[in-house]
Amino acid sequence: MTNATRTPARILVVEDDLDNRRIVVKVLTSAGHRTLEAPDGSTAIAVARRERPDLIIMDLALPGMDGWEASRRLKADPETADIPIIALTAFAMRGDEERAREAGCDGYLSKPCRPQTIRDAVQRFLAPG
Repeated sequence: MTNATRTPARILVVEDDLDNRRIVVKVLTSAGHRTLEAPDGSTAIAVARRERPDLIIMDLALPGMDGWEASRRLKADPETADIPIIALTAFAMRGDEERAREAGCDGYLSKPCRPQTIRDAVQRFLAPG
């Protein structure tokens, strides 16, 4: 099924660095998705509750409430618990992927990340079944 024949996914991009956020948004919109944006964890939670996106791409190093805590809170809330979260982060030390998954992230991508890698990960989480 092509992007033209299905409803575009709504993806929340949580990233405090404006340049990084713009890059991810461009990758997603060029693949036919619609995006929502948040610069920090608190805003991400508010947007996720209000807009119910199909997927969240979450930076973990954020000002104020970081992505670790935002992911934990989103997964603890029955209203947002079923929204898949992909961590997209510069945290790439041994154990960081496991920590991200323990915080509630369903997927994990380390920066820098190729656009096709982002598209592939998003497609895996949006695929039916």
